[in-house]
Amino acid sequence: MTLIASSYPFLGILWTTLIFFAWVIFIWIAITVLIDIFRRHDLSGWAKAAWVVFVVIIPWIGVLVYLIANHDGMTERRYKDAKDQQAQFDQYVRTTAGSGGPAAEIDRAKKLLDDGTITQAEFDAIKAKALAAA
Repeated sequence: MTLIASSYPFLGILWTTLIFFAWVIFIWIAITVLIDIFRRHDLSGWAKAAWVVFVVIIPWIGVLVYLIANHDGMTERRYKDAKDQQAQFDQYVRTTAGSGGPAAEIDRAKKLLDDGTITQAEFDAIKAKALAAA
């Protein structure tokens, strides 16, 4: 047991761990770059293919060159995507939240009754329906 532990010292374990996490970080950055390349609408298919070949054939240099050349564009595209997603979510919440529930429906019916647009019987039917739905 001692021979095994001494044949792979602590600094060796530390170095292996650092190398492993460096590769994980590199793969994460490369995937982020590839996602950004394919989401771009301003690049032609040939330009996208060239960037992919550059990133795949010469990975470290390809990723670094892309990050240096397109860092502002990546930020703007990410910000725009987040803003669009937030707007879609807000719109979804607005449509799902509806019209304010039974109280708002009864209030609208009361205004129609006061204006003489509907009768008392119609108001009572709307009110009963709104209260039953709640």
